[in-house]
Amino acid sequence: MRPRVISANVGHAWDLPPNTFGAVYAKFMGSRNFSPDDLPPVRFMDSDKLAYAMRAREVHDFWHTLFGLPTNLIGELAMKVIEFEKMYLPTCLLSVISGTARFSEKQRKLFYQHYFPWAIRAGVQCTDLMCVYYESHFHEDLGDVRRNLGIIPIPRVP
Repeated sequence: MRPRVISANVGHAWDLPPNTFGAVYAKFMGSRNFSPDDLPPVRFMDSDKLAYAMRAREVHDFWHTLFGLPTNLIGELAMKVIEFEKMYLPTCLLSVISGTARFSEKQRKLFYQHYFPWAIRAGVQCTDLMCVYYESHFHEDLGDVRRNLGIIPIPRVP
């Protein structure tokens, strides 16, 4: 059976101690009025060999939580840099190129001086993001999960 990130499977995260990965994930989702059930179903992915595509979509918000990235365009593009470092998907690189074209000069400078170099380091250092059963780490301290996965959270903007 494939693990699914749906409310029925992750809803217990709201009841965990505040320092745990699960509680921080629940707070992240709740503060944005996100629900794992909001994702439309993946289409054209009937093959078991393509199940990783659905899993990548479903664990994306776990990655935001672990790396401490915002969900604005800068945060999403930094996540795409990390994803490219881990999976070498050309769509990630194309997203960064086209997304940064939409930035103001100030945003572009912030992205390339702060987020981009960090995302390269973070992507190189962390474990393979697709090989983690994140749900089994919900009860663990967020800092411990980050250390065990080699994750460097985004530093504060200077």
